[in-house]
Amino acid sequence: MNTTSQLKNKPRNKNVLISGASVAGPALAYWLRRHGFNPTVVERAPALRDGGYAVDFRGRAHLTVLERMGILDDVRRARTGMGAMWYVNESGKKLAAMPADLFSGDIEILRGDLARILYEATRDDVEYVFGDSIAAMTEDEHGVEVTFERGAPRRFDLVVGADGLHSTVRSLAFGPESRYVKDLGLHCAVFTTDNFLGLDHTGHLYNTPGRLVGLYSSRNNTEAKATFYFGSPKQSYDRHDTGQQKKILAEAFAGVGWETPRLLEAMWDAPDFYFDSVSQVRMDGWSRGRAVLLGDAAACPSPLSGMGTGMAMVGAYVLAGELAAAGGDHRTAFARYEEEMRDYAGGCQKGAEGTAKVMVPENRFVAWFMSQNYRLLPYVPWKGMIAKGARRTAEAITLKNYGL
Repeated sequence: MNTTSQLKNKPRNKNVLISGASVAGPALAYWLRRHGFNPTVVERAPALRDGGYAVDFRGRAHLTVLERMGILDDVRRARTGMGAMWYVNESGKKLAAMPADLFSGDIEILRGDLARILYEATRDDVEYVFGDSIAAMTEDEHGVEVTFERGAPRRFDLVVGADGLHSTVRSLAFGPESRYVKDLGLHCAVFTTDNFLGLDHTGHLYNTPGRLVGLYSSRNNTEAKATFYFGSPKQSYDRHDTGQQKKILAEAFAGVGWETPRLLEAMWDAPDFYFDSVSQVRMDGWSRGRAVLLGDAAACPSPLSGMGTGMAMVGAYVLAGELAAAGGDHRTAFARYEEEMRDYAGGCQKGAEGTAKVMVPENRFVAWFMSQNYRLLPYVPWKGMIAKGARRTAEAITLKNYGL
């Protein structure tokens, strides 16, 4: 008897509320439906979020999950097809190339395109509630009473926080995010703009002490993504006030050369502006009672690792599989899920440690030293070591079949 038929014969904790409709949430909803559960996804945004930076998949584990979901071909069709990225000087002269596999893995795709593929794969048999968010949760022996910001209260068997770095579920179930979010000393921003440099499946990066600004083409060169990183202590701002965030970015990059002034001018009209700290989430446990965390909400490795999206997809597969294998027994399933994922997530986080100072050097000497290393990279015997190390990290988990 397979896992799905077991659940049909003995329903237990089948109604699952998932907070977050970006990547981890819809991926989990897909697998829960495959295993016979009834997921509901609630998302604060009024519609599916477009935009965002490029994310990548690398190695056997990532690609296996995509293949088992039946979306590998869709992801490949939407891939960015990026080549090498170039460091440039203030006048735009190319100084050094960074190989594609270092930035893009096996498949690179825009986060918004991946979210759309996952949504289309689940929309017909998963309930989505947009424009709302969890306000409170009250757990008892038999389930969780959930109060929403706008909708009427509802009752669920389990609640999953797949709602990112600033997880609402984590705050409600575990306490303030200040206990768990570790800033790495950087802030970042990304938005869509015109491909005014005529970049052809490539990008340019410009470094000054404490600042990194870049532009890379996307969607077959029809547009471009502007990216900014800058060293900064923890900032105090309203996470929902993009106007305030844009002012912070404009002040941080005032006087920086290259194409920075033009990009800052375009920023004010950008429809998909994103701004946040570069941070990791460190927790001793990912579940409490009937609530469990997934993806960045549980163990955000930060954008610097290049592992967050792949880790979230793998985690969704494992969490749904362990719930099915345990017949819906959340205590057993949550413990096994964490046992399977803990070391893997730790490896993904470790890959980002120390990257901040290398990526955004603090002073001119370090910036010069790194530029010399980038220039020599194509000629040194160990040029592929970083990409190979990232692949080993991405593959450091053995996936179970979970009866499917």
